[in-house]
Amino acid sequence: MKKSKTIIILVTIGVLFTVSMYWLYSKNIEDPIVYETEKPAMGSIVKKTVATGSIVPKEEVLIKPNISGIIDEIFVEAGEIVKAGDLIAKVKVVPNVSSLNSAKSNISSVRTQVETARLALENQKSIYNRQKQLFEKGVISANEFDNAQLAYNQAQQRLKQEEVSLRAASQNYDIVRTGTTSGMGASANTEIRATVSGMVLDVPVKTGNQVIEANNFNDGTTIATLADVDKMIFEGKVDESEVGKIKEGLPLKITVGALPDKTFDAELDYIAPKGVDENGAIQFEIKGTMKNLDTTSTFIRAGLSANASIILAKAENVLTIKEALVQFDPKTQQSFVEVIVGDQKFERRDVELGVSDGIDVEVKSGISKDDNIKVWNQLKPAPATGGKG
Repeated sequence: MKKSKTIIILVTIGVLFTVSMYWLYSKNIEDPIVYETEKPAMGSIVKKTVATGSIVPKEEVLIKPNISGIIDEIFVEAGEIVKAGDLIAKVKVVPNVSSLNSAKSNISSVRTQVETARLALENQKSIYNRQKQLFEKGVISANEFDNAQLAYNQAQQRLKQEEVSLRAASQNYDIVRTGTTSGMGASANTEIRATVSGMVLDVPVKTGNQVIEANNFNDGTTIATLADVDKMIFEGKVDESEVGKIKEGLPLKITVGALPDKTFDAELDYIAPKGVDENGAIQFEIKGTMKNLDTTSTFIRAGLSANASIILAKAENVLTIKEALVQFDPKTQQSFVEVIVGDQKFERRDVELGVSDGIDVEVKSGISKDDNIKVWNQLKPAPATGGKG
């Protein structure tokens, strides 16, 4: 019995020894790791961040009526170029009954005042004539005659003032009733004119629509939107993680989705001091003025979606390598690469890095363009798998 156990133990030890020796043999016959190398290259590196937004006019002007009423006629369409003073539309006034009655009542009141002033003038005129005759005969003093003359002149002035008030009341009545009056000419309230020169971007009203005048309690109805399309800006938003990297004055490269073959230059000139929470992320508004925009060859429509590449740093004609080739000392965090010096023999070279775009990085010192750099983290090829046909 003891002899059988001994034999089993010896056989087991022999099998394990044989398996171990086979495993060691297999490891020894495996091909050694052969590291590939890459050479540095001369090139340019641009570090940038991207903001999404749209192209909008730098200034948009909303044309609103000075009086409420109904659109009687529209003279422009979206896309037309207009000059300041050009006629945009005409408004037909619908009189307000309360305002109309008030204007009528005001006219009656002022007419009564005019009639009273006229009677007072006739009375003062009679007194003045009598005093004048008495003064010429030497019956009254010069002081008494001067007082009579002053009262007569004041009565004349009072009548003139009341007549002016009557004309104003009549004009106000005409404006309430029709929106205009004689003598207003081009400034008639019923004629809506362009206040600036530019392109008509939108005419949101149609003939027959009711419009409301702009006042302290209401923004009023927009009849047309005008803008100078030669002065466009990029308006977008950047995430809070990127806003600390940018500053006013940085160059922008604008790409418009509708114009894939075009790139436009701009300059960042505004970063919002306060962020806005959008779906749990804080976004900051930015604006960039587009430069050297030639609208004769390329017309950019207001509101087109666009992306802005904000150039944070740029290095041109410099020595570059793949960022994946760089290693870092675990203790000092010094960046270095391994340069080949013999058959699969490498030596460490500390390098000074510059601008990086996340793929390539500038190398300021430590290597030359003739060095071959070890690809230390190369991927092993996938094992071949057989299959039955």
